[in-house]
Amino acid sequence: MSLDLIAYAAFFLTMALTYAIMCLGLNVQWGQTGLFNVGIAAFVAIGAYVSALLTTPDAIDRVGGFGLPIAVGWIGGALAAGIAAWLVGALTIRLRSDYLAIATFGVAVTVQLCVLNLQPLTGGAFGIGFIPRPFGSLAGDPLAFGLSNLALMSAVVLALYLALQHLAKSPWGRVLRAIREDETAAQALGKRPIRFRLQAFTIGGAVMGLAGAAQGHFIGFIAPDNYLPILTFQVWAMLIVGGSGNNRGAILGAVLVWGLWALSAAAVSAFVPPEQQARAASLQIVMIGVGLCLILLLRPRGILGASNALASLTRKRTQKSKE
Repeated sequence: MSLDLIAYAAFFLTMALTYAIMCLGLNVQWGQTGLFNVGIAAFVAIGAYVSALLTTPDAIDRVGGFGLPIAVGWIGGALAAGIAAWLVGALTIRLRSDYLAIATFGVAVTVQLCVLNLQPLTGGAFGIGFIPRPFGSLAGDPLAFGLSNLALMSAVVLALYLALQHLAKSPWGRVLRAIREDETAAQALGKRPIRFRLQAFTIGGAVMGLAGAAQGHFIGFIAPDNYLPILTFQVWAMLIVGGSGNNRGAILGAVLVWGLWALSAAAVSAFVPPEQQARAASLQIVMIGVGLCLILLLRPRGILGASNALASLTRKRTQKSKE
């Protein structure tokens, strides 16, 4: 295996892991709590832009550029996205399913329009460049640069996975699943569904903001076109394919769907004439849709999806009775 191929594999996996972080955030909201958030792109964009403003050098054409360390930018992006999620959740968390989806989609469109038009702050359509990249001193060596970033993102994903697994197994996580399965029963036991939903929505939004910050620093440039509704579609497809309610499934789904997306892009570049490639790019969405349909037909809960708690309990009791 050539060094160039290893460097590309490291780049591919690093990008996939940034999407895995987004999936982990969505899994807290949907997989654990049943919150139908269609505004993922908004929280990813907030994290990316806040981190970029905190860490980029001073620029004469926009506000910001404080030149702070990358770690400060990542923390600031996650906190800003978490605060935004709390504000959005405080207004919309009482809405159910499709109404919550419509509200959060409106938030995503609003944020995208804001970053597009607030040019003195966000750079407008030109975006923000010169974002410092982790291990930037190794940029001249693609292999070392790629492997270093892959190691960093792997450590971040592992830490998030362990933390979210701990939360899922804690009493707090069990309350979330109880609310998802039967809200009335959870209320009868003295739990406050609105309070727990808001907490889950905030944590999920903060994780998505961290993903946006990490991705922005890895690429080194952000623009409003990076945060169109297609991003939300991608993350939902990743979680559904991997398995909603399972953190390992969220990571696996991100890698698989991003691989399909990258493979379809390479196929379009290789087999479609250059003048038709812009139009043929929509085939990537078609391929994701077909893959999603196949997964739903063959594995309705995803590859590693969590099973229904009541069904699992019923199966266990049936097995015990047979024994």
